[in-house]
Amino acid sequence: MRRTLEGTKVKRQHVSGFRARMSTPGGQEVLNRRRAKGRHKLAITAKERA
Repeated sequence: MRRTLEGTKVKRQHVSGFRARMSTPGGQEVLNRRRAKGRHKLAITAKERA
C-alpha cells in the first residue's frame, strides 16, 4: 500500500529538473548562480529512469 503523500519522480523532474530550469530565463539564472557558487550538482536528477 502506498503512502498518502508520495511524490513522483516524473513530476519532480518536470518542476525542478535541468531541462525545466533551462527552459525559462529565471531558471537559467538559478543554474548560473549554482555554477558560480561551485555546486557539483546543478539540478536534481532521478535515481533511475524518471
